[in-house]
Amino acid sequence: MERIIILGSTGSIGRQALEVLEASEGEFLPVALSAHRNASLLLEQVERFSPEAVSLTEEKTADREAGTFREMGVRFYSGQEGLLEMISEVEADRVLNALVGTAGLLPTMRSLELGRDLALANKESLVAAGSLVMETARSESCMVIPVDSEHSAIFQCLRGEELAELRRIIITASGGPFRETPGVELAEVGVREALDHPTWKMGRKITIDSATLLNKGLEVIEAHHLFGVDYDHIEVIVHPQSIIHSLVEMEDGSLLAQLGWPDIRLALQDALTYPRRGPTPGRYTDLAEVGKLSFEPVNMENFPCLELAYRAGREGATYPAALIAADEEAVGAFLSERISFLDIERVIRGVLDHHQPGGVGHVSEIIEAEERARDDARRFISRLEKKN
Repeated sequence: MERIIILGSTGSIGRQALEVLEASEGEFLPVALSAHRNASLLLEQVERFSPEAVSLTEEKTADREAGTFREMGVRFYSGQEGLLEMISEVEADRVLNALVGTAGLLPTMRSLELGRDLALANKESLVAAGSLVMETARSESCMVIPVDSEHSAIFQCLRGEELAELRRIIITASGGPFRETPGVELAEVGVREALDHPTWKMGRKITIDSATLLNKGLEVIEAHHLFGVDYDHIEVIVHPQSIIHSLVEMEDGSLLAQLGWPDIRLALQDALTYPRRGPTPGRYTDLAEVGKLSFEPVNMENFPCLELAYRAGREGATYPAALIAADEEAVGAFLSERISFLDIERVIRGVLDHHQPGGVGHVSEIIEAEERARDDARRFISRLEKKN
């Protein structure tokens, strides 16, 4: 029986990961769960899965609920430091990091420093600190197994292949809700329209990133670190059906693709059970039902956030960390209707133009750069609010 820690168990990915583990019929055991403030759902998960330990990172919620969890007989940890302690103290074979945002970076590093294989759904860890993350994994002889459907597809396509023979990575994008929207109409986009993704059901922040295609830019940076491919050989192509999750092109011109129904549980199962495969937790794909697979180039004029992500990745140093911080602040301001949809790109561009890069040899340097970029983003947002 393999022991699994799930960080972010009450979020969308965490909940689906528990579905996957439950379907394994005892082959995998969730031994520790964490949430930020959703104590009620975490309590339900404790009753259902009987973990040894739980963590709540929001201090007020943790203080209020600590007694209830302890009465249930589980070890209870609170706050960010408590989360790191839980990772250190609970015996586990693998950690799933499904935390949202930059809060996932320190747990990623702690898991790898302990020599734990890491199923990684927290893209910010790789974007902000990719070199440090992968170097730590190599030094501790553990694996970083991607959970994003795109990187899982690449990971699966490259099994048994020589990386030296890899020519190009092609990351697919559905195109989001505004794939066919004329650029002049994007200025009038509201929150409701931006959250209406045509294919995937995800959290609010990542859904907005999908609408701007910033999420594809983050995936490009992730792929650079995961697979050691330079940015000139990582491409994004629009594939509206979302059946092909990504492709690799080998030196001989062969294109290898991973296909499947758009269901994150497929990638989750691969990350949690690798190197084994089991019956799908979702549905099998009927290609006759799908009917056709189509592709088109990205309209870079309509989606400048993708170009900004390539820019940050190529600049390196702390530019990707600044990109993440600026995007988090800008998306938050858009969701609260303080700035417009097109202002998201303006905030990110302004932060990158203003950023003074620093070193990335230690987590503290990256966190400091993120905080500086976050402050810059708030200033840009304040100016845009006044204009609006």
